[in-house]
Amino acid sequence: MIGLMNSLYLYLKAIHIVAAFAWMAGMFYLPRLYVHHAHVGPNTPQAATFKLMERKLLTVIMNPAMVVTVALGLWLAFGADAVDWRAGWLHAKIGLVVLMLAVHLLLAKWRRDFEADRVPHSERFFRIINEVPTLLLIGIVFMVVVRPF
Repeated sequence: MIGLMNSLYLYLKAIHIVAAFAWMAGMFYLPRLYVHHAHVGPNTPQAATFKLMERKLLTVIMNPAMVVTVALGLWLAFGADAVDWRAGWLHAKIGLVVLMLAVHLLLAKWRRDFEADRVPHSERFFRIINEVPTLLLIGIVFMVVVRPF
């Protein structure tokens, strides 16, 4: 199995990166939709449109991309001889990815709130939340590329 993983490593890594790009696109856009959805309020024609957009973005793009990103990340980490588990940067990256997963779960919870015509937070709150995935992504990329420790 490890021999097969090592021969497929670069292909799986490329798919992992593509899936992460798709996941991050949704992580950037969904909070932006929430800003506008909070602005129009519940029970409006615009709210109905936002509900549809939010549901499709989460279920068709973000959730599958997150699953592929995490699954391949774990497969690459545990299935190939390419990971030095003593490296501090790797632990930091994993911690940041766990935080990204937590943000994803919060975004999914807030989508259910909007779906039930509850506006969970203000526009301002979602404008701030919109920056969190960006900051996490910056940290993840720096851990992987620079490997500061």
